[in-house]
Amino acid sequence: MDASCVTIRHIQAGEVEAFRRIRLEALRTEPASFASRYEDWAALSLEEWRNRLSEPVFIAFQGGEPVGIMGLLRQRSSKMAHRATIIMVYIGRSLRGTGLAERLLDVVVDHARDIGIRQLELFVSAENAAAIRFYQRQGFSEVGRIPAGVLEEGREIDDVIMARRLVD
Repeated sequence: MDASCVTIRHIQAGEVEAFRRIRLEALRTEPASFASRYEDWAALSLEEWRNRLSEPVFIAFQGGEPVGIMGLLRQRSSKMAHRATIIMVYIGRSLRGTGLAERLLDVVVDHARDIGIRQLELFVSAENAAAIRFYQRQGFSEVGRIPAGVLEEGREIDDVIMARRLVD
C-alpha cells in the first residue's frame, strides 16, 4: 500500500475516537511490542481516554481512518523538562515499509524541537530487532538496558533504552 496520501495530525480531545481505535488496534495486533495490555486500555472510560491526550499524540490518517500513532511524553521535573519519551509507536501492517514510520517520527521530532525538547528517549523490546534497527537509522543510540523490563506471558524480556539528541 502507498503512504503518499496519508496525513499526520497532532490530535485533540475531540478526536478521541480515532485515538481509541488506533491504540486498541496496536495493542490487539502487536501485544509483544508494548508494555501496556489491550485489556487495560479497553477498560478505560471515555474521560480517561481524553485525559491521555493531555500529552501530544500524533495520528496518521488514510482516507479518514487512523493507520499509525506516535506519542510524546515530556518529563515533568523542571530539571528534566528538556527530555521527552516517544511512546505508543505503531504503524498498521499494510503501511509498514512505506516510509510512514519515518514521516511520523519526523513530525514528532519537529514538534519536540518546537516545544524545547533537547533529547528524545524511548524503550523498545530487546526482541524487536526491526524496531531497534529503525531507530538506529533515525539517529537513536542504545544507552542502556533494563533487565526483565517487561513480563510477557511469564517471560522476562529486556527493555532497550535508546536516546537521540536534538541539539548539538
